[in-house]
Amino acid sequence: MPTTGRFAPSPSGPLHFGSLVAALASYCQARSQQGQWLLRIEDVDTPRVVSGSDQQILRDLEAFGFTWDGPVLYQSDQFEQYRFYLETLLARGDCYGCECSRRILREQGARSGPLGQIYPGNCRRKKLPPAGNSIRLNTAAANTVSFVDQVYGEFELNLPESVGDFVLRRADNIFAYHLAVVVDDELQGVDEVVRGADLLENTCLHIFLQQKLGFASPRYMHIPLVNNAQGVKLSKQTGANPIDHRHASRQLLAALSHLEQSPDVELQHASPEEVLDWAISHWKPGSIPALPAASVETFGA
Repeated sequence: MPTTGRFAPSPSGPLHFGSLVAALASYCQARSQQGQWLLRIEDVDTPRVVSGSDQQILRDLEAFGFTWDGPVLYQSDQFEQYRFYLETLLARGDCYGCECSRRILREQGARSGPLGQIYPGNCRRKKLPPAGNSIRLNTAAANTVSFVDQVYGEFELNLPESVGDFVLRRADNIFAYHLAVVVDDELQGVDEVVRGADLLENTCLHIFLQQKLGFASPRYMHIPLVNNAQGVKLSKQTGANPIDHRHASRQLLAALSHLEQSPDVELQHASPEEVLDWAISHWKPGSIPALPAASVETFGA
């Protein structure tokens, strides 16, 4: 059965080289299996949205030769779906209202884990109303969640000890990434997720939430990150340079090299579409290294 993958950038700025690596890996993984590749704009965190960046992302992907199946899904059009599933969890008693802020938890000496502050369950029994408060998912009975990643192998996380109860909707009524991505993948029929290795721990949260909602879990493939010159993950927040249409093929070849796909040297003068065709037909996911982030090449004029 053909797979359904997706690429889900956030419209908080233009695509950068790290984004390109993620798009390329998810594209090749889906297309090499004669599967669908969906495009989702993750604009659930509305205050971080940069006006017009979604259209720039679409233009960038087209300039680099990518084609997607079906209409583009915007998370901002999915709020009713997120609300439905959140209310389902609340009705079952799996979630609860919480009045704790990061500052309060810091003052109380909350421990830190791989995803930040570990929530100690202060509000589990307070029966606070959802309105005006954040809503957290109770992880007391979660224990250890594990999965086998297609690159990094077996990965596990003890949710109560390492994360605690995590937020599904913020106090300002913005739905959390965790809820949005789990609901979107289910409703879009996504059965294989390819994304950066910085989300390995988050995947354990998503699997637990999928189990709570009765959703099937996709297969997961996490790919090595790209660092900037200062050794920090390449991202919009760290000032990553936008990808440059003038060097589309060169940047695709660099992305393939980052994924250790050994692109043919004869592709140096090929079009982006030709590079993608080669990448799909020669795709070897087993060659992707389970390594820490690597530095990015700077593409000048």
